[in-house]
Amino acid sequence: MIMKNTLIPLCLALVYLTIGCAFGQLLPTYKWAATVKVVGEDGAPVAGADVAVSYNILPAPSDPNQKSYGEIKGLTDTNGMFSASHTDSSWSLGINIEKAGYYTTHIGHELYQPGQLDDKTVAASRNPTIAVTLKKIGKPIPMYAKRINSEPVIFKKTGRPPIAFTNSVGYDLMAGDWVAPCGKGQATDLVVTEAFDKKSVSDYDYKLTISFPNAGDGIQEFAVPETEKGSGLRSPHEAPADGYQSQLVRENFHHPGQAGKSDYDENRNYFFRVRTVLDSNGNVKSALYGKIYGDPDQMNFRYYLNPTPNSRNMEFDSRQNLFKNLPSLDQVSAP
Repeated sequence: MIMKNTLIPLCLALVYLTIGCAFGQLLPTYKWAATVKVVGEDGAPVAGADVAVSYNILPAPSDPNQKSYGEIKGLTDTNGMFSASHTDSSWSLGINIEKAGYYTTHIGHELYQPGQLDDKTVAASRNPTIAVTLKKIGKPIPMYAKRINSEPVIFKKTGRPPIAFTNSVGYDLMAGDWVAPCGKGQATDLVVTEAFDKKSVSDYDYKLTISFPNAGDGIQEFAVPETEKGSGLRSPHEAPADGYQSQLVRENFHHPGQAGKSDYDENRNYFFRVRTVLDSNGNVKSALYGKIYGDPDQMNFRYYLNPTPNSRNMEFDSRQNLFKNLPSLDQVSAP
């Protein structure tokens, strides 16, 4: 059975309601016909997957309690295909796909952008084929999983400029805290260094560096394929065995009369390796592997650490977080 996921439809409804009021509820209606193509990680069609396609319903002025969205539900056929169509004024669709043994996928699909109301543009964009890859549930395991949503006091960029500092702080991934004097962490798994020089609101330089204390430790970025976006499991099932870099550097700056730079992307993701022990030949003898969802540049990201030496399994069992009694803002639910 499909669990009713109302978040995206409700958000869309609020947007459409606002737009509908602004246009006097005169938005044109068009027929859309969406085909969802579902395959597994091996590229083979996934038959029998539950699909729900949500679309917007603009409430009538006379009935403000009218349901704000509708759903078309069904199963993928032997070719992994499911089709749905409707006539309405939706700009986006919400698509939810579930099947036992797979991670749920929920995505939004733009039918066309606001302002593209000419018939030719709408006709071309309202008949999409949407490819989705369902990822199998393998062996989810307990992990240290936590959201970082603040930085240590020594990184605070408050006060009137000029402000200038370069500070470094270690972080203990198993303790879930900064090391002394900024927290209660004991082991330094990674070092965060911030260099900030702010002469005015429009004249500043910022550089963040994440480095590691042990030879063999490191970090590497990974991308999420387009067909896997929206999957409950954002990362691959396993972290790679090699390819780790000794540091990650992000820079942002703005100077009067020059093009600025903002090197931040909340959709970035990373694998990391810490507590590495090398043998006499420089090969990895023992290490811990983990992943990061989000860009550390803004100190708002989630990290996951597999506690088993040399295990590269990246499937987190959200029912078995090794951190207990985390504050609600620090909790992690995604695998």
